[in-house]
Amino acid sequence: MDRLGSLSNDPSDKPPCRGCSSYLMEPYIKCAECGPPPFFLCLQCFTRGFEYKKHQSDHTYEIMTSDFPVLDPSWTAQEEMALLEAVMDCGFGNWQDVANQMCTKTKEECEKHYMKHFINNPLFASTLLNLKQAEAARTADTAIPFHSADDPPRPAFDSLLSRDMAGYMPARADFIEEFDNYAEWDLRDIDFVEDDSDILHALKMAVVDIYHSRLKERQRRKKIIRDHGLVNLRKFRLMERRYPKEVQDLYETMRRFARIVGPVEHDKFIESHALEFELRREIKRLQEYRTAGITNFCSARTYDHLKKTREEERLKRTMLSEVLQYIQDSSACQQWLRRQADIDSGLSPSVLMAPNSGRRSAPPLNLTGLPGTEKLNEKEKELCQVVRLVPGAYLEYKSALLNECNKQGGLRLAQARALIKIDVNKTRKIYDFLIREGYITKA
Repeated sequence: MDRLGSLSNDPSDKPPCRGCSSYLMEPYIKCAECGPPPFFLCLQCFTRGFEYKKHQSDHTYEIMTSDFPVLDPSWTAQEEMALLEAVMDCGFGNWQDVANQMCTKTKEECEKHYMKHFINNPLFASTLLNLKQAEAARTADTAIPFHSADDPPRPAFDSLLSRDMAGYMPARADFIEEFDNYAEWDLRDIDFVEDDSDILHALKMAVVDIYHSRLKERQRRKKIIRDHGLVNLRKFRLMERRYPKEVQDLYETMRRFARIVGPVEHDKFIESHALEFELRREIKRLQEYRTAGITNFCSARTYDHLKKTREEERLKRTMLSEVLQYIQDSSACQQWLRRQADIDSGLSPSVLMAPNSGRRSAPPLNLTGLPGTEKLNEKEKELCQVVRLVPGAYLEYKSALLNECNKQGGLRLAQARALIKIDVNKTRKIYDFLIREGYITKA
């Protein structure tokens, strides 16, 4: 007795029983000697020994059933066919609707099984007849896993949350614009007909295989994004900033290798480098104590206090040299006094003037009557006077830096210099001022 798969999941798609004309339900019987057309009987008619014309009750027979595994021991052939039909009806990615239509599997089981055996199967060929059992894929823990919620967020198109998530739609597990977004266009005019020549049929199958490789690459990129927690890029960058600058530079350099080593190994490497950096800094501090002849931590605390005091005294001497340098320039002297008053009151200085030991600084720019002056606050006016920048140009540079900072989530001095094609010293003063006033943030 052979066990063969049924034609479909729907009983109405099967031929009726030749004995009672009822719809056949698995398992049922097929006569191996009668036909064509095939002679089918339900189990009730078979047990009664139903005979009709040439069919006799002692004929050999086959048991028709799909209750046997094909690709996975826990999935029957009937469930495999039901899964494919549900994906065709509900669409790829709507796993909750697929599970509801199947009724026997959860959405996680449906997604995992379909991705493993029909998308990522290395032995997948052009036809189901060439499918073989693949080795079980090894599962690895992820550093920042993406867990699909029962009711995932559905941000509106072009909303702030949608832009932060790069157009990712959690309910569908898709992006608004996928990798190789127009790959399906190559298949829109392909139609398999019986009178195709062998060469034309092989060419069409090659196009289908190319499209399948594109789908695999699209899925691979999605997996990297999920495993490394890159859906919300702004949140990912905030996590990077918890490291020192030296470790952040390494993170930036090693990011391109993250797809090779995996999320856990990549995070372990970065964390170990951060620990090494901390150890080296601590060793350097202890070596400084040893060079100074300090042998206990009590003396080390006294040494740190005295070192801090010396640094403050050195800073005051630097400020005094600035006063002596600008003492003959009344406006520069007033600006220094205002800055010193801000420092003494605990506020950040409004404009920091760099010493210019070689020559006398140019007088401040007079903003009276210049367009755009009324749009500036007092600190911005003072900045434009010191760097000798007209208000209209300053407002244009400020707008460009703010827009770039909002796009990138932060801004570096090198990026600011690339945007503003003026003197680098003026760019630095504008950049430092916007950072200090809270208009932009450092990347």
